Amino acid sequence: MSLLESLAVAALRRIDPETAHGLALKALATGLMPLPGPVTSARLTCDLAGMALPNPVGLAAGFDKNATAVAALSRAGFGFLEVGAATPLPQPGNPRPRLFRLAEDRAAINRFGFNNDGAEAISARLAARKRGPVPVGLNLGANKTSDNRAADFARVLATCGPHVDFATVNVSSPNTERLRDLQGPAALAALLDGVMETRAGLASPIPVFLKIAPDLGDDDLAQIAGVALTSGLSGIIATNTTLSREGLKSACKHEQGGLSGAPLFEKSTRVLARLSQLTDGKLPLIGVGGISSADEAYAKIRAGAAAVQLYTAMVYQGLSLAARIARGLDALLARDGFGNVAEACGTDRARWL
Repeated sequence: MSLLESLAVAALRRIDPETAHGLALKALATGLMPLPGPVTSARLTCDLAGMALPNPVGLAAGFDKNATAVAALSRAGFGFLEVGAATPLPQPGNPRPRLFRLAEDRAAINRFGFNNDGAEAISARLAARKRGPVPVGLNLGANKTSDNRAADFARVLATCGPHVDFATVNVSSPNTERLRDLQGPAALAALLDGVMETRAGLASPIPVFLKIAPDLGDDDLAQIAGVALTSGLSGIIATNTTLSREGLKSACKHEQGGLSGAPLFEKSTRVLARLSQLTDGKLPLIGVGGISSADEAYAKIRAGAAAVQLYTAMVYQGLSLAARIARGLDALLARDGFGNVAEACGTDRARWL
């Protein structure tokens, strides 16, 4: 991290977290920040559900909810981006404050509640973007007041699908009441039927992923894996935030919402490894949760991830973390004699089971 970035990160951490996040996005959207472009090499290039990635280090959903800084983020070193979550109608989300830093734990708690500008506005921004080598996907959500939340996911895909490279069904946010109930096998299968029917109607069908919670038991994971393998899904993102508060030290540890960051690393990686075992390599997995270094990204890949995503660690280490992790991952692959990311995927899965 450069001196300038270190000063900026320190300054932003002195103000309200959500305000700081908004300022960072506005600064990015100006296009004036020096950015490295996609980091790539022969070892880092990889395929994710048919998408060619310059590297396997992605941006997780939630950072750019409304797709206002896609152009800049595409030049920040990431191999792919996920914006959103988007819901059919705009909604304000939960009352503020709803984002809390847990600096002692290198973590954050949020209870945003799918605040976003709505699918129509987000679709217009995505349609206006210039396509490039970094795939851009959209996290699909449901309105809090919807009478048919399962149908909301298909509605957002129908609106935005023509303008993105992939989509993610998000039934794992803990901040919309009863949303996680849609992870049950019958409800999930019905929801995915609607999404996949909409996907088939797009002029260019795109990969569709499912994002799951880390707080699932082994039987739940087995059921989700079974649905995923029979539904036509392109892969699974493991995992979203957790409701667990085990071992936290920070003063904000009792705030309601989803916990992300360093404390989630082991739990999310164990879920990832178990899903890798259950799906037996038939579906690509994206590892998310607690990644703050190249070593941790590499651990996710060796536990079974075809690619990884970052978010919370950038609060503490800056946006340049993406490029640093990609370069560090390249060095680790070279050190261990892997010709590419795919060769390393799942090679240390047993450690996490």
